[in-house]
Amino acid sequence: MSKKSAPLLSPLLHQDTVAPLAEALRPKSLAEVVGQDHVLDANGMIGQMLAAQRLSSLVLWGPPGCGKTTIARLLAQQANVYFEPISAIFSGVADLRRVFDAARERLLEGRKTLLFVDEIHRFNRAQQDSFLPFVEQGVVTLVGATTENPSFELNGALLSRCQVAVLRRLNEAALEQVIARAQSYLSRPLLFTDAARQQLIAMADGDGRYLLNMIEQFTNTDETITPELLAQRLQKRMPLYDKAQEGHYNLISALHKSMRGSDVDAALYWYARMLAGGEDPRYIARRLIRFASEDIGLADPQALVQTLSALEAYERLGSPEGELNIAQAVIFLATAPKSNATYTAFKTAQAAAQQTGSLMPPAHILNAPTKFMKDIGYGKGYAYDHDTVEGFSGQNYFPDGLKRQQFYQPVERGFERDIQKRLDYWARLRSEKSPSG
Repeated sequence: MSKKSAPLLSPLLHQDTVAPLAEALRPKSLAEVVGQDHVLDANGMIGQMLAAQRLSSLVLWGPPGCGKTTIARLLAQQANVYFEPISAIFSGVADLRRVFDAARERLLEGRKTLLFVDEIHRFNRAQQDSFLPFVEQGVVTLVGATTENPSFELNGALLSRCQVAVLRRLNEAALEQVIARAQSYLSRPLLFTDAARQQLIAMADGDGRYLLNMIEQFTNTDETITPELLAQRLQKRMPLYDKAQEGHYNLISALHKSMRGSDVDAALYWYARMLAGGEDPRYIARRLIRFASEDIGLADPQALVQTLSALEAYERLGSPEGELNIAQAVIFLATAPKSNATYTAFKTAQAAAQQTGSLMPPAHILNAPTKFMKDIGYGKGYAYDHDTVEGFSGQNYFPDGLKRQQFYQPVERGFERDIQKRLDYWARLRSEKSPSG
């Protein structure tokens, strides 16, 4: 049995309650909330609000089980205002109208209302707009809770009237405190081995409520809980990941930047995380194809070949066999020499094309399929490169009126070293062959 323990922050509820363990152990004050000191202590955003006795509208953004609802409830308690909770999933316009009417009546009687909206991102744009006048007039202090990035999911007008408190997933130390509270609350000891305790924390994945729900399943057993028994009784939930929202963008960004930074082990980790979250391997493979040109380019021309082959192999094999082919591409890209010269050259050329408009190519490189076109100078003076000794004529191919520019600047890494030698050779020949050279 584990001997680890953590001191309780304050007395908990009486044990004769029939509430679920997660509800019974809900903190009774903000001082009992674990893992969110960065916003709740004296220097944190919410701590400073309470010290100044000026509670502003807030958006609590954080993963499940980090304490959003509890913090909102305790804010209302500490500020001595009426707590009005609603869920965006189950509420509509009529419900909002009743809430605002009741809050206005309450305000006339001298009592303010904290309106807590769980899953606030579920409200559509028009419903979010309906909050604006009541927030501005002080009819309600709005506290919204969301697991989604507010900058993506909330109206700019509403977001500008709220401060965003970013809550964190509970770390191991915070989850240990949650286990210690459960141990003190229950009338019988928790018979978890140290290994099972660590596995339980890993399975909770930063979610305190989920941790307590798992513990509750073992409160009536006399067996010693081992990792093997945990695996039998509990199913490990999928990692927190939303393929259409911020989790999706965060993890693909982590994969991309790990490969760019040539950290092959981190890249493999993020690739595995995305697969564990249910991401479509085809999406990852397509991003690898983009990476091959954006971050490697001609420093290793095989990068594009490897990524295209990985996608083709996956299409033939499917999951899970084909995922190994994509892993091979991840390793190749992470360990390849890096160059963004292709990406930079293309972006610079695009900008030049936008600025110069409709400049015509120089006449000497235009085809002249008709006599008229020949008569007006199309193709006149064109030098066929293969007829020269060097296989290089050095003629100008930029439009008249546009000074020669260098968009592509290879780096001194990988195959681009050889490309730079060719470019230097051609630049020397061009200088020698030019009329002014």
